[in-house]
Amino acid sequence: MPETLTLAVDCGGSGIKANVLDEAGTAHSAPVRVPTPYPLPPSLLVETIAEIAGGLPAAQRATVGMPGMLRHGVVVHTPHYITRSGPRSRVEPNLVEAWSSFDVQAAVSARLGVPAMVLNDAEVHGAGVIAGSGFELVLTLGTGLGSALFDGGRLAPHLEWSHAPVRRGTTYDQYVGEPERRRLGDGLWSRRVVAMVEGLRPVFWWDRLYIGGGNSRRITPTALARLGDDVVIVPNSAALVGGARAWELPRSTWE
Repeated sequence: MPETLTLAVDCGGSGIKANVLDEAGTAHSAPVRVPTPYPLPPSLLVETIAEIAGGLPAAQRATVGMPGMLRHGVVVHTPHYITRSGPRSRVEPNLVEAWSSFDVQAAVSARLGVPAMVLNDAEVHGAGVIAGSGFELVLTLGTGLGSALFDGGRLAPHLEWSHAPVRRGTTYDQYVGEPERRRLGDGLWSRRVVAMVEGLRPVFWWDRLYIGGGNSRRITPTALARLGDDVVIVPNSAALVGGARAWELPRSTWE
């Protein structure tokens, strides 16, 4: 039987990446990346995904990972796409209204003419790296902090605990996000990552913690040595590989 190809799209605060992969996660073209356009109403995101797909091999299904809280492909809240010009810029009330309860999964499927799955971007990232056994937590370091939790390969309901305060009203997003990495430098920022992991370990008692995202490579060797044997650093390419593998997750986790 012909293999099933998946269009995997990773939507971030600063860029949108995509590629087409087979069921084993093997890429069938070079990845494409475009800057995230702002302001970004839902229709523009869908059209941007369609334009990228037009330059890639034809796929039989699509997976989209995007920031924020999504339930069954419907947006509850997205942090960046409701702003005027990107992360930490002014929030536009009309975009808040446009994105609230928007069924991005149905919109992408209708526009591309194939079945689509839309999850939080950290959840897609996790699908590309988890072993599928035990209690596995995935953290992604980028513009902010993303997270996904899996138990025996089953995706748990998404929690935006990265918005919880970690100290003096500062959220985890702000504590280890990209603006703080730039301000502090990799050394001091890496110490914050270690402190975060040490603080979360007695909360989750994970069997394995995976740390990915574009800034995972910024963690210094000294900090890496302190993270522990139960922590694995994974490449950012997992965000696209997970697009193919997410379809193998138990269906109840995303339907």
